[in-house]
Amino acid sequence: HRRHTIVEQVIADMKGGPPAHLPSGDFQANAAWLALAAITHNLMRALGALASTFHARATTATIRGQLIDVPARIARGARRLTLHLPRNWPWQDAWQQMFAVLHPPPRV
Repeated sequence: HRRHTIVEQVIADMKGGPPAHLPSGDFQANAAWLALAAITHNLMRALGALASTFHARATTATIRGQLIDVPARIARGARRLTLHLPRNWPWQDAWQQMFAVLHPPPRV
């Protein structure tokens, strides 16, 4: 029964995302759209697991709203890009944890 519950949660989570807007009546286009939606869902779940224990259990809409849609500013100077995160942003620690795992500093 536990596996059935997990599958139901995944289906409910995905229904609010890309599968809710299947592009056409063409089977091939819908199959490609659904495959991309499944890949995106799995990547979002992985990002949530890397960020924090709260985001590991959160829905993909929560992960997208708190970690992906970041109200940040990109600045360019001295041939480098700098990402300025907002001050007092509640999910800054989780985002920095996720970023540190995905993009560690270069080895010297």
